Amino acid sequence: MNDFLQTVDWSRAQFALTAAYHWFFVPLTLGLGVMCAIMETLYVRTGSDFWKRTVRFWMRLFGINFAVGVATGLILEFEFGTNWSNYSHFVGDIFGAPLAVEGIMAFFLESTFVAVMFFGWDKVSKRFHLAATWLTAIGANLSALWILVANAWMQHPVGCTFNVHTMRNEMTSFSEVLFSPAAMTKFFHTVTSAFVLAAVFVAGVSAWYLLRSRERRMARSSMTIAAVFGLVSSVAAAFTGDLSGGVMARTQPMKLAAVEALYDGSEGAPLVVAGIFKPESERDGGEAFRFKIEIPKMLSVMSFHDADAYVAGINDLLHGNPGRDMLSVEQKMERGRVVIEQLARLREAKKCYDADTVSQVEALFDPSTPEGAEFLREYFAYFGYGYLRAPEQAVPPVPLLFWSFRVMVGAGCLFLLLFALLCWQAYRNRLYVRNSRWLFHACIWSIPLAYISSQAGWIVAEVGRQPWVIQDLMPVDAAISQLPSASVKTTFFIFLLLFTALFIAEIRIMLRQIAIGPESPGELRRNTKAAKKQKR
Repeated sequence: MNDFLQTVDWSRAQFALTAAYHWFFVPLTLGLGVMCAIMETLYVRTGSDFWKRTVRFWMRLFGINFAVGVATGLILEFEFGTNWSNYSHFVGDIFGAPLAVEGIMAFFLESTFVAVMFFGWDKVSKRFHLAATWLTAIGANLSALWILVANAWMQHPVGCTFNVHTMRNEMTSFSEVLFSPAAMTKFFHTVTSAFVLAAVFVAGVSAWYLLRSRERRMARSSMTIAAVFGLVSSVAAAFTGDLSGGVMARTQPMKLAAVEALYDGSEGAPLVVAGIFKPESERDGGEAFRFKIEIPKMLSVMSFHDADAYVAGINDLLHGNPGRDMLSVEQKMERGRVVIEQLARLREAKKCYDADTVSQVEALFDPSTPEGAEFLREYFAYFGYGYLRAPEQAVPPVPLLFWSFRVMVGAGCLFLLLFALLCWQAYRNRLYVRNSRWLFHACIWSIPLAYISSQAGWIVAEVGRQPWVIQDLMPVDAAISQLPSASVKTTFFIFLLLFTALFIAEIRIMLRQIAIGPESPGELRRNTKAAKKQKR
């Protein structure tokens, strides 16, 4: 048992490590690809070599980041089969579908046109090259769509039913999986947040050039595009974040309660802006803060768009609230164990060729009969709780989620202000060092903050649904492969060394390319002539 628990912990750590490193590269790819396409559109419309130099520079940084992101993403998908085989067996028919579409549609799209994007300059027509750049950017974002659809289904499983004959969950409606509120809000919020990070990156690098009086025209033009792109994306990210909060309140109330450190639910629940946590030993399931700053009724407004709406707290969800028709986790665990017992009974009956018992149990899982529909609604809905060892497992780590959420939101507000100031300075034609030195320094220091806030958002999304791999249907303990913990531990440290080396290498290459800067006009002309000669 101890080795099994170590396998669970090390498998979780390995997947978290891979996801964290992968997510370091993905947001910049999603946003910078679109910005490169915008800049190349300006080049095609104006015919100016200035815009060609500019887009080729940013495209070079995009390519470095894109290559490393693909390497970490492929490893993530393989880990589902190696470390999480029970999960893959139970829901592979559903989870695998969007990933297959991502591979067939999106990944092939971007991997095909990315070659034209990098190596097709002056070898294909301007418009064809522009189309390739846009299709690469669209393909990258379509990849994000299908991956986030799969992830959102884990957060809120819909469009599926349990097949008692195969012991698997099977898809009944692809459109429900694709267009569920959880999927749509997750996709738009994640993508717009990635656009914000890319805009911060471009603005920060441009500010570095301006502070050193290098490539001033390129830097001011890039910063202007980043400011407008970032401002629009920041507003969109705030709007989609509000929608995501409403979906979370309805589908994952425990996550919301943990994010807000709300132990006792109430009508007109306040939103805690910041606070000082009590030690765990002093809480005793009650008030979490020694001191807090809060906005009255704001949590109810943000969650349900109703100032007097009831927001459930951790204690309501953990111990139950009969007045609000909320079951306790213990009651859900009992119902989940009933399902597990019935499935064990079915397996035993099949071994003994007991046809009567097989028919009785299979009838319980038949949604077309009143008895089966009721059993699925009242018992199978809590199937995963039967695998929990204690009710307290259902509560995710509160302080980590509380502060991660506030880092994400606080950084988003700062970026909105930063882009608004940059747009104002660009509008007044004052993007010069003598007017905006402090603002340029703020742009540079915003780059690490953008990455930190991006990782914080992913922590809220993924750690917040613990202990579930699939919300309410499968906890982490039940999803794991039967592997010795030593094997998982060994691969964890191999991946740690590999990803860290890739991470350091990418940063060094990016910094070197930024220091080199864009091609000079003479280099651009020579490269253009060489490409045209090869074409002939």
